[in-house]
Amino acid sequence: MRAVAERAEATRATGMGPWRFVLWFGTVSLLADVVYEGARSVTGPLLASLGASALVVGVVTGAGEAAALGLRLVSGPLADRTRRFWGLAIGGYLLTVVSVPLLGVAGTLWAACVLVVAERVGKAVRSPAKDTMLSHAAAATGRGRGFAVHEALDQIGAIVGPLLVAGVLALTGGDYGPALGVLALPGVAVLGLLVWLRARVPDPEAYERDVAAASASAPEPEDGRRLPRAFWTYAAFTAATTTGFATFGVLSYHLVERHLLTTAWVPVLYAAAMAVDAVAALATGWLYDRHGPRVLIALPALTAGVAALAFTNTLALAVAGSLVWGAAMGIQESTLRATVADLVPTGRRATAYGLFAGVVGVASLAGGALIGGLYGYSIPVLITVVVAIQVLAVVLLAVTRTPRR
Repeated sequence: MRAVAERAEATRATGMGPWRFVLWFGTVSLLADVVYEGARSVTGPLLASLGASALVVGVVTGAGEAAALGLRLVSGPLADRTRRFWGLAIGGYLLTVVSVPLLGVAGTLWAACVLVVAERVGKAVRSPAKDTMLSHAAAATGRGRGFAVHEALDQIGAIVGPLLVAGVLALTGGDYGPALGVLALPGVAVLGLLVWLRARVPDPEAYERDVAAASASAPEPEDGRRLPRAFWTYAAFTAATTTGFATFGVLSYHLVERHLLTTAWVPVLYAAAMAVDAVAALATGWLYDRHGPRVLIALPALTAGVAALAFTNTLALAVAGSLVWGAAMGIQESTLRATVADLVPTGRRATAYGLFAGVVGVASLAGGALIGGLYGYSIPVLITVVVAIQVLAVVLLAVTRTPRR
C-alpha cells in the first residue's frame, strides 16, 4: 500500500505517473535503437568492406565504446552542475540520429571511422542525463524493474533496427547507403517525442523527491564532492569484466571472414542477440529488486562464455556465443546502471554515472584492442586471457560492499 501511495504522490507532482514516464522514455530509446543498433549491427562488415583489418575493427569499435563511456566524465558533472538534463539528452540524441545516415555514404575508411565514433559521442552526451532522469522515476517503480523495463523496450528497437537494415541490404544487394539512410525516419521521431516528453515532465527529479516525502524517509547524506568507496570498487569490478568483453564488431568480423554467415544474415543474428538482451535485462532486474547485486555474478560467467563459443569455426557454437553476448549486454545495460543509483545520493548521481562510464570506457578501449589483437594472434590464447580476467572480476565483486537487500 505504501508503494501505491508513493506512486500516486509522484504522479500528482509531475502530471505523469512514474511507470508512464519509464514507458515513454523507453519508447524514445526504442526508436533511437532502431537507428544506432541498426548501424552497429553491420559496423564490422562495413568497415571490412572499406579495407579494415580485424585489429582496426577492434580498435575503432573499442574507441567508439570508449568515447561513449569516457566522455561522460565531462557530460556527467556538467549535468549535475547545470541541471540541464533535458537539453543534454536531446543534444546527444540529435548527434546520433544525424551521424548514422551519413555513415552509409561515407565512402572511405577514415570517414566511416569518424562517424562510428561520432555516433558514440552522441551517446556520451545524453547518457548521464538520461540515466539520472530514469533513476528518479525508478525510485517509485523499483530500481531493478524500472531500468529493466526501459532496457526491454530499448531492445525492441535493437531488434527492429538490424532486421530493417538486413531487409534493405537483401533488397539492394548489399548497398549500405539506403540500408542506413532509411534510419533517418525513426531518428526524426526520436526528436519529436523527446520535445513532447520534456513539456510533460520538465522536472523528473520530482518523482524521487515525492517518493521520499511520502515514505517519510530522511534525506540522503551528501559527502561534499566525494563518492562512496563502494562505488569505486564496484566500478573496478565492472571495468574488469568489460575488459574481457568482445564487441559485436569483432564477433561479426569473425562470422563473415570465416564464411560462417553472409553479411545480410549478420544483422538478423544481432537482432536475435538483442531479444536475448531484453529477456536477460527483465530477469536480472526483477532478481535485483529481490536479492540485490549478488545477481551480477552471472556477468563474468557470460563474458567468459562469449569468448569460448563465439570465436569457434562451428556455426552453431558461434551463433550460441553471439546470443550469450546478448545476455551479457542485457545485464550491462540495466542492472549495472540500477546499482549505481542505489550506491550514490541524488545530487551526485549524474557525476557518478559519468565517472562510472569513464572507467568502463577505458576498459572498453583496452578490451577492443586486446580482443582484436589476440584474435589475429591466437584464439586459444584469447580465450585463456578472457577467462583469467573474468576470474579477477569475480574477486572484485566479492569484495565490493554493495547495498544489502
